[in-house]
Amino acid sequence: MTTPDPAPTAVPETLDGPPKDVLRTLRDPATIRLRCAEVTRAVENNVSPHFTLDRTRLDDVAARVEAVIRRRFPDLRIPLHSRWRHFEAGGVDRRAELDARLAGRSALDRARAQIDLTVVSVLLDAGAGSKWQYTEHRKSAQAALPVHRQGRDDLLAMLDAAAKGRAAEPSAASGETASGETAEAPAAEGSGEAAASVTPPPAAAPVAPDAAAPRFARSEGLGVATFRAFLDGVFSADRDDPLRADAATLQQMDAAAVRALFQSSPSNPLMGLEGRAGLMTRLGSALHLWRHGPDGDIALPLRPSAVLEPLTEGFTRAEVPAAELFGVLLRAFAPIWTSGSRVLGAQAGDVWPHRWSGDAVGGGRDPTTVGWVPFHKLTQWLTYSLLEPLQWAGVKVTGLDALTGLPEYRNGGLLLDAGVIVPRVAADLDRVWTPRDEFIVEWRALTVTLLDEVAERVRARLGLDAEALPLPCVLEGGTWAAGREIAAERRSGGAPPLRLDSDGTVF
Repeated sequence: MTTPDPAPTAVPETLDGPPKDVLRTLRDPATIRLRCAEVTRAVENNVSPHFTLDRTRLDDVAARVEAVIRRRFPDLRIPLHSRWRHFEAGGVDRRAELDARLAGRSALDRARAQIDLTVVSVLLDAGAGSKWQYTEHRKSAQAALPVHRQGRDDLLAMLDAAAKGRAAEPSAASGETASGETAEAPAAEGSGEAAASVTPPPAAAPVAPDAAAPRFARSEGLGVATFRAFLDGVFSADRDDPLRADAATLQQMDAAAVRALFQSSPSNPLMGLEGRAGLMTRLGSALHLWRHGPDGDIALPLRPSAVLEPLTEGFTRAEVPAAELFGVLLRAFAPIWTSGSRVLGAQAGDVWPHRWSGDAVGGGRDPTTVGWVPFHKLTQWLTYSLLEPLQWAGVKVTGLDALTGLPEYRNGGLLLDAGVIVPRVAADLDRVWTPRDEFIVEWRALTVTLLDEVAERVRARLGLDAEALPLPCVLEGGTWAAGREIAAERRSGGAPPLRLDSDGTVF
């Protein structure tokens, strides 16, 4: 096997500094497809040290996905791949519950609430681990949540009692959950310092959860947990208006708050608490930056939903292209992706170097960004999840196939488990990788390319075209569920076929 010289993974800044639109190229979904295709071509040419491809197995994958679709949606009315599917966990129509709470409010208020919920829930969605579960309708440790924190005097009194080794009186400020587990002490408001250095009160003996209470794990559990937290006003800065997310409250989110709203404890561990909390605090900060940026105050509330109001003309615009929606979200929320790459000094997010990614872009070639592969998986997942709230507000999102498949555990795992993507070294699946590792970048690039090929085969098997079965419906129908099923067949607990060290801001 011959290996050509790798392309550079970065280009030095010019004397004039990086181009102002350096990230515009890497935020174009057309660039995602083209760069992934370049990586795929290198694997096809047998120059990759990581993978080979066996496309003869694609028909088997398409047959598996077709079978999953026909079983789950026998009428072929396949919904969009969206966070809102997780809000339906257990067959419960939680949207109807939200709509009932929003009854009598204006269309603008309803749209804002639905979009606020979607944004915070998607950004809090990451791998949960195999041991964590969420028990619905069980109260969390309210004192740890920003909206429930007391005044500074009350908080200091609670921490003083904890430091002296005596439990606080059972109250809203005690940090005691309905199960008897004691939450981590919250950070002192305004101090910027976590209260973790203060010795917490001894934990009470846990009480067994109600066996009849619905419990959910993984993505469904995370979705239901954030839905319940939203209805409880956890993200709101206004106690009289709980159904909202405000920058001021998001900026107070810390690991203790995330632990509380997800009912996490030593016996119910949730992965990535710090990473999730960091995303929330940076989201709050990004909203301030967006509203008070170069164009000045645009007189909109400091809420995630406000980011879409100029694009949709206050949710009155009839149609919005998917690529345009995606671009607005990438620009507005760019400051939150601090664990991603920097390209020419700019924070690029879910963009990673690969020696064969080339310089292809929608308009030809771009030597400035040669060697970088953009994915923007979470922002695409957010875009897909916002399609329905926008549709409910009367705004149709067009051109859905401009976006790509999501290169993550389930979609990419399906292709690995089915033998389409074949590691050259089987032991590589037992290693722990980071998102930056070329092995992972290559696997994700192959996933983007091959999902398009799977989609074409699935449509042919079902007798549907791309308009009737757009890519987000193939994912939902679909490849994501098939990836979870094949993982459960092959490994205890349905673990994905490879191991990743990620803080929850990529996958």
